[in-house]
Amino acid sequence: MSSLRRSTAFRLGAVFALAALSLAPTPGDVGGCGQHAQTLDPVTFFELKRERDCQKCTECEFSSNYCTDVCSPDYEAPTLPEGCVPLVHDGEVCLDALEAAGCGEYRDYTTDQGRVLPSECQFCPEPSP
Repeated sequence: MSSLRRSTAFRLGAVFALAALSLAPTPGDVGGCGQHAQTLDPVTFFELKRERDCQKCTECEFSSNYCTDVCSPDYEAPTLPEGCVPLVHDGEVCLDALEAAGCGEYRDYTTDQGRVLPSECQFCPEPSP
């Protein structure tokens, strides 16, 4: 291969590489930053959370009262506190955190005493005294 051909091939490769890199997302275009702010529908959110909780309770073989309740067809979902208005993206992040949790972590989310939630699911924490 002559040096002219190598030079041309190198230039073409560089042009294609730069073109590919310029197609990458810009900062701020990834995740929820590009979404329009939409208020979370608590009924939909708590139904999806209930399904995820019940799935993990079954999968991890938890036997807490919370698991029994959340897997019951008569389960009554909680409501958001007065003045708490999370966004759809907040709910998505919470559900993703729950999905990523293993059985050891999830046990803390379904225990009957001292139940905690991942920080991603604490939309409107109560003010500390």
